[in-house]
Amino acid sequence: MVDDAHKPTAFAAVILAAGKGTRMKSDLHKVLHPIGGRPMLDHLLDSFADLSPARLVVVAGDRREQLEEALADRDIDVVLQEPQLGTGHAALQAKEALAGFEGYVLVCFGDCPMVRGETMRRLTDALDDVVKVAVLGFRPADPLAYGRIIADGEGRVSKMVEYKDASEEERACDLCNSGVIVAHSDDLWRLLDRVGNDNAQGEYYLPDVATIAIDDGDTVKVVETEPQEVAGINSRAELAAAEAQWQEYKREEAMENGATLRAPETVFFSYDTQIGRDVTIEPNVVFGPGVTIADGATIRAFSHLEGASVGEGCEVGPYARLRPGAVMEARSKVGNFVEMKKATLGEGAKANHLTYLGDATVGAGANIGAGTITCNYDGYFKYRTVIGERAFIGSNSALVAPVTIGRDAIVAAGSSVTRDVADGELRIERAEQLVKPGWADRFHQTMKKKKADKS
Repeated sequence: MVDDAHKPTAFAAVILAAGKGTRMKSDLHKVLHPIGGRPMLDHLLDSFADLSPARLVVVAGDRREQLEEALADRDIDVVLQEPQLGTGHAALQAKEALAGFEGYVLVCFGDCPMVRGETMRRLTDALDDVVKVAVLGFRPADPLAYGRIIADGEGRVSKMVEYKDASEEERACDLCNSGVIVAHSDDLWRLLDRVGNDNAQGEYYLPDVATIAIDDGDTVKVVETEPQEVAGINSRAELAAAEAQWQEYKREEAMENGATLRAPETVFFSYDTQIGRDVTIEPNVVFGPGVTIADGATIRAFSHLEGASVGEGCEVGPYARLRPGAVMEARSKVGNFVEMKKATLGEGAKANHLTYLGDATVGAGANIGAGTITCNYDGYFKYRTVIGERAFIGSNSALVAPVTIGRDAIVAAGSSVTRDVADGELRIERAEQLVKPGWADRFHQTMKKKKADKS
């Protein structure tokens, strides 16, 4: 390695995303398809963040406008490759965007979202005064039609060759090319300018950068990583495989950090799910984006959470749904078939079953009976319901917003409340019960006789 005085101080990344992605059979750009609820391109950009890149360039082609929209709020240049003449030609399209930049330039693919920042760091660290180019290799169980890297035991590369141009002896090598490559900017653009298209496909191949460097007498080194880290995603099946791989990692991470997963393979996390210690998650739970679970909470089976905050010691479900804006404060509880949306359930409050709490604030210690709903929408606007501390809402009640239920108030079962209820008040809002002794017996006798006469 060179000393710090000569080591480049800047790092740039070029992400190739110009392919048509025809095998996805989708109107959505391939690299915008989600893994863990987040576009695969964003996963890759997160990995780059560990290296503090000075510049980022995305090379687009088909559906360029989708990429521009997705990256609009970031300091990332989107450049166009048109026509699309291969990976070497694609990388060269970033030259103008990086004009004046001096430092390492790493080129990778937008459909390989699992590459870790640590791996990229190892790759850049392989460069020095002797090593002009570093490439990322892997050894899959089945090399298939991957390009091959011919290297010695020290990782010095003697040849890189595409599968279609490889000899049988070269195809027998199991060290494959991931497509990720790094070089100093001074070297990369010089080498890319010399890449030709004299090959089976008539395209300009990015790996030829390494081949030309070797022909010049320079050293090219390969850094190896695990196959799953560099797996490309070109189809819905490969997307599903990447999702499964990512979910497995998140499950292991959650358990390593102190959560209990009763049936790990049935729990699905989002990219930003935060799980505390001593959390128990039962089977078939799905976390959408924006969920935080505090220490000691229990998420019971078949619950779905998205955009929700669950406090310490809370209990959710089974069969509960927490939608965006749901907040459960410490030791509160929602039971089976309870739905919350833009609602806060105060400390120790309970809604045990068959309840909808939308646009609502429920005070500490309140009890919400089965079948209660906050009627928050009139077809045009949403309105809020406020329920005070220790209030008791009887079963099958409809709280028609905007309405406030005072602390320690009681709403009788079956009530339809349209006016505020004062602190400590009992509110009964239902029709008076009418009693007609013997009426049912006479009705049954009459109907039985009619049926007999008809037959």
